[in-house]
Amino acid sequence: MIKIALLIPESAVAAAVTSTRYVFNTVNKFLTSSGKDPRFDIQLVGCQDQVPLQDGITFIKTDINIQQPIDVDLVIIPPLFGDMKATIEINKQTIPWIKEQHDKGAEIASLCVGAFLLAETGLLNGKKCSTHWAYYTEFKSTYPQIEVVDGAVITEDDGIYSSGGAVSIWNLLLYLVEKYTNREMAIMTAKYFSVDIDRNSQNVFMIFKGQKTHQDEEVKRAQQYIEKNYHKKITVDELANMVAISRRSFERRFKQATENTVLEYLQRVKVEAAKRSFESSRDNISEVMYEVGYLDTKAFRNIFRKYTGLTPVQYRYKYNRKHIA
Repeated sequence: MIKIALLIPESAVAAAVTSTRYVFNTVNKFLTSSGKDPRFDIQLVGCQDQVPLQDGITFIKTDINIQQPIDVDLVIIPPLFGDMKATIEINKQTIPWIKEQHDKGAEIASLCVGAFLLAETGLLNGKKCSTHWAYYTEFKSTYPQIEVVDGAVITEDDGIYSSGGAVSIWNLLLYLVEKYTNREMAIMTAKYFSVDIDRNSQNVFMIFKGQKTHQDEEVKRAQQYIEKNYHKKITVDELANMVAISRRSFERRFKQATENTVLEYLQRVKVEAAKRSFESSRDNISEVMYEVGYLDTKAFRNIFRKYTGLTPVQYRYKYNRKHIA
């Protein structure tokens, strides 16, 4: 029997809590209906008997208080709701408890932005991690000692698991089901919940807005120029001259401020523009390619796939079927 402690932080996302318990209880039902013993013993653990979720829109009753002794094989941390710093502060009592369970041999899994609470324990320091793509900048600036795996749906590093954003939590739950049972049971569970079991990237859902929370005004000017003129041929020398910085210093400062090289930033801006066009216009692939400044079909396809996980044709079909003749 695998003993799971589903931690219930205050202001956790309610749907993630109920879905997690539902998945493992469903697997138990599959097993018992086939004459086998249930595999999972899942308990809800918290600091209170009744924990408010999502700014108090609902409450959930816990099975055990973190002050009570518990034998755990796996701790699951659901995503948090609202401001991350404030939510972590009201849940700081759970941090030593998570560390204690890990020290006693339990594996740890965070779902989506539950990674923020996990990161506070220090257990992720020097390790890789996934979280919601929209929180990458905040997470990286808050926890620079942790490597965020760009676009990853699931990351595993030395018994610590994390997932990407939103519905990616289902992929991690299925991953854990397969780990503790078998592939057949994971597939059955995926079919029951209508989840794509082998989705391995959240890039297709990402919206690149550019990293402008930094204070480097020259880099910001270069970013703004790129975003207005991405369809033109832009060189690093041109940008460096525009902001009156040597090329070497400009490239270093740009990478430090945006976490992208100049070329990567330009590519991502072009791909984002292409995505918007594929989603809303009737333009064909070649027309969109030329609009965003690419002349080589193969190069455009490769770059587009690098940042979305899909080819231009696949992306257009997925998000703009009504405009396809």
